[in-house]
Amino acid sequence: HPAWPWIEEQIAVALHKANVYVDLSGWAPRFIPPALIREANTRLRDKILFGSDYPFIQPERWLQEFQDLEMREEVRPKILLENAYKLLNL
Repeated sequence: HPAWPWIEEQIAVALHKANVYVDLSGWAPRFIPPALIREANTRLRDKILFGSDYPFIQPERWLQEFQDLEMREEVRPKILLENAYKLLNL
């Protein structure tokens, strides 16, 4: 999950450790800290994963709010699917 209030530390660990990924479950996208969005668009683009928080956040709501983020279009499919495939060797 986004590790508020330790977002910078979470980013540093994910950048430093090859086997550490960040999932976005537990947070509505509108609350994801700007530093994590910035890194998801750049250095962590291959290490960020979608995670469901169903039933607390409905998937339709999460996906709509995700569309509203300032996220590079080429990064969106990585977060929603491709990074999980890579991590799980699928």
